[in-house]
Amino acid sequence: MRFAPVLGLMATLLATPAVADPARLDARSAVAAKAPRAHAITWDKYSLKVDGQRVFSWGGEFHPFRVPSPDLWRDILQKMKASGYNTVAVYFDWGYHSPKQGVYDFSGVRDMDRMLTMAQEEGLYVITRAGPYVNAELTRGGFPGWLVNQQARARTDAPEYLQAADEWLSRINAVVARHQLTTGQGTVIAHQIENELDVVGPAQQRYMRWLADKARADGITVPIFHNDKGRNGYWVPKGSNVPGTVEGPTDLYAFDGYPGGNCKVDSTPSSPGVAPDWGIYGPGGAKGGASASPNTPGFLAEFGGGWFDYWGSNGDYDCTAIHRGVGYQRVFYATNIANGITLQSFYMTYGGTSWGWLPAPVVFTSYDYGSAIDEARGLRDKARVMKQMGEFVAAVPDLTRMDKGEAVVPSNDKVRVYHNVNTETGSHLYVVVHNPSSATGDETFTFTVKTRDGQYVVPSRIKGQDSKMLMASYDLGGQRLVYSTSEIQTHLKWNDGDLALLYGRTGEAGETVLRYASPPKVEVIEGDVQSAFDAARGDLKLTYAHKGLARVRITGGGRSPLTLLLADAETGQTFWRRDDVLVRGPGLVRGEAAKGGVLSLTGDTETDSPLEVFAPKAVTAIRWNGAKVATKPTASGSLLAERPLPGPAAITLPDLAKLDWKTAPGSPEADPKFDDSAWMRTEGRRGGSTVRGPTGQPTLDMSAYGFHNGDVWYRGRYHGRADIDTLTLHYGGGGAGMLQVWLDGRFLGQHELDGGLPRPITTGVATFKLPEDLRGTGEHVLSVMVRDNGHNWDLDADDFHKEARGLVSASLSGPGTYSFAAPIAWKIQGNKGGEDIQDPVRGDANNGGQYGEREGWHLPGFPDAAWAKADMADTKPYAGTTWYRASFDLALSKDQDTTLGLSIGDPALPRSPNKRYRVLIFVNGWNMGQFIANVGPQRTFVLPSGIVDPHGKNTLALAVTSDGAPGDALEAVKLVNLRTVRGGIPVARVPAPDFKP
Repeated sequence: MRFAPVLGLMATLLATPAVADPARLDARSAVAAKAPRAHAITWDKYSLKVDGQRVFSWGGEFHPFRVPSPDLWRDILQKMKASGYNTVAVYFDWGYHSPKQGVYDFSGVRDMDRMLTMAQEEGLYVITRAGPYVNAELTRGGFPGWLVNQQARARTDAPEYLQAADEWLSRINAVVARHQLTTGQGTVIAHQIENELDVVGPAQQRYMRWLADKARADGITVPIFHNDKGRNGYWVPKGSNVPGTVEGPTDLYAFDGYPGGNCKVDSTPSSPGVAPDWGIYGPGGAKGGASASPNTPGFLAEFGGGWFDYWGSNGDYDCTAIHRGVGYQRVFYATNIANGITLQSFYMTYGGTSWGWLPAPVVFTSYDYGSAIDEARGLRDKARVMKQMGEFVAAVPDLTRMDKGEAVVPSNDKVRVYHNVNTETGSHLYVVVHNPSSATGDETFTFTVKTRDGQYVVPSRIKGQDSKMLMASYDLGGQRLVYSTSEIQTHLKWNDGDLALLYGRTGEAGETVLRYASPPKVEVIEGDVQSAFDAARGDLKLTYAHKGLARVRITGGGRSPLTLLLADAETGQTFWRRDDVLVRGPGLVRGEAAKGGVLSLTGDTETDSPLEVFAPKAVTAIRWNGAKVATKPTASGSLLAERPLPGPAAITLPDLAKLDWKTAPGSPEADPKFDDSAWMRTEGRRGGSTVRGPTGQPTLDMSAYGFHNGDVWYRGRYHGRADIDTLTLHYGGGGAGMLQVWLDGRFLGQHELDGGLPRPITTGVATFKLPEDLRGTGEHVLSVMVRDNGHNWDLDADDFHKEARGLVSASLSGPGTYSFAAPIAWKIQGNKGGEDIQDPVRGDANNGGQYGEREGWHLPGFPDAAWAKADMADTKPYAGTTWYRASFDLALSKDQDTTLGLSIGDPALPRSPNKRYRVLIFVNGWNMGQFIANVGPQRTFVLPSGIVDPHGKNTLALAVTSDGAPGDALEAVKLVNLRTVRGGIPVARVPAPDFKP
């Protein structure tokens, strides 16, 4: 079987047959019906082992909480599996599940049992990462809002913190424990207990011990690890005995790395970085990566699969997708393979959307990350290269046990050749890169291969940012591959022999040498391939150019038949490996099942696509997405569709400008007559903020009153005095946060915080002059709205996540003085109910404290008939927040998968510097992001299926907050088609409540 060395046990764990032989199908069904069988996970310095079989974990990071449509989790997992991954790594966001201490939700969009079951059903191993702290560019790094009020320092053994963490871990560990490979109930193979904790004092050591003991007590039996923030040698397993390391209660040592540089300020790629040696070619010691723990396998828990973007950038995700694109993958990931790192997880593989108030201050709504799978769930070219690399890893089990081989010196000093040997099988791996690997020249060279099969001088070429992974003296099924200048994509047992797919760069010469006992018969079925047999050595040498697809059948010579497919790299990417089937043509092959000689395939087409299937002889008919496909046999032994599979049909979207829009003013709190009698007084509270107001002022931090996300309102009353002319407000707003102020109903102005990296400005001081006619004696009313764009990370374990949000302090002063006219009596109101959230389905990340949110204006079914009609072609700026609502119907094809987006203004511009307004976007009641016109860069927002109903009525609500200056009004709003394919999977509308009076 294909996954004998990598996923050999998955076939017995999963009841998802994909084979043509009915006898095998019946046997597999019988196995699936039995009680689950526990599996042993062990390891040595080379790799993990499952029941003694070595595993190369080729994984990608995916966060279910960034996709609030559970049916789409399966879509993403299927795309990962199809793209060559065998493992998915998953963060769990504590705050996503817990709006209030003691309250936890694992239902609906938070159903992690469902997600882990899906991963098992799709044939993926899982690495779980449960926190308590995860970072992940989440507000508070994944801590719940209520935790910021603790006086105890987080990520230590402080009793108050441990009590809170115990609540979370008791619940999430129970979920993980139900899905472990070691119990036979699932496919979880490793479990992370903390993330990037690089403070290693006694309080942290006791804390780490507690986390490990807690995991074991909760039934976690898979290997435990911590993700080191870089190659520090922190929390290595006991017995590592490497000077400079810090031991911890872990089974495996894992670290993360993001080498390669980033895009420049002008959104152009910087020069490629140098790929590091973090394993068997590293310097050793605590900083030597895998060698910091010499008895455990090399484990990159996170390796850069892209990079996040930040408020105020020029929109770098497309740039990141190029800079950390296919060349980066080939160089950096192949270097990791050369270094013997057999657990690799690429962060991110699908980034998704930080919807609602999930983002940390450093990021905006989109978390596309430049990933292999983009935010609209489309496969980038990166995914196709990952497929080639992942299928190579899956097909070549020898990679799981590699040592350094004899040094190889190429003929060109601008080239470096890594040489590894598997001493058990006798196979050799040669990884070719530039020297240094950041170079991009066009270099030709030779290098010497010395193996049990003899000595050969091998010609090669490397051009641009690239690498090559070449095998020699390798048992390719029933064949002996002496060497090849083409890379192996995959090979499999096929009918009475072997089928192999090799590839190289377009136009480059290739040669492949195979060993036979006697001259074999060589039949060139397609393409230009020359062959010669060296009787003295028993070598059959094939020479060719990589162009399109050449096909060769080799029979006799003392070996089973071999069908050899020789492709250029792009042609190789059109193939999809599915168990013992190889499919060519469609944009995606999701799955396969065989019954009675009929092979049923599912997948997507991006355009009209050919379909060719290399299937076992028992398969005589093909179905595609349920429809019969007329096929004919080819000379290669495959089945070829007589007509192309149809691509997607064009779709028509409603013109949002022509909808029946309604509008209403949304800041009644600015009116001094507004009834705030039900609001909380800012008295008698003590928060945990690291930033506090002067002695004598009340605690104003919004979290101290149970308001942790989004907007918060304050109303303050004071008795005026003629010489008081200045109001000073110290506030916390997160990245690109802001504040608006009214005095006695008159708008005084707003203040905004800058975005940017490495740490955005998250607090500020705003000063306002009081109008002369509002300085007199008598009672005055201040109305202040603060937008909280996320709490900080706790990246350095310094309680930075506790920095105050909302107001910190307020003072009134006169010329040359700093005096209080009188105490300001403040009241506060955030999201309705505070920690007792009113919409548990959408959760506490969905809503802040805008009046319209508290009143349900964002929800489907809200009665807006009495609202004024809006002219969307001529919107007006108003100080404060203005709401716009409309509904639209969709009737998209049910056999197509369409991802829609909402675009505001000119999508070609990252920002409109002279327009100061921002928009909260609600689709069917779900907060799908925030647009900030003068900050940017995001103008188009992904609206996932399940949130959008592609076959029914949808409600769009926009909360536009402006300073009221001329031109600072909502620009044109459009519904756009981000991606459409024919195929997909069924996606149900996510159940969520409509408006109720």
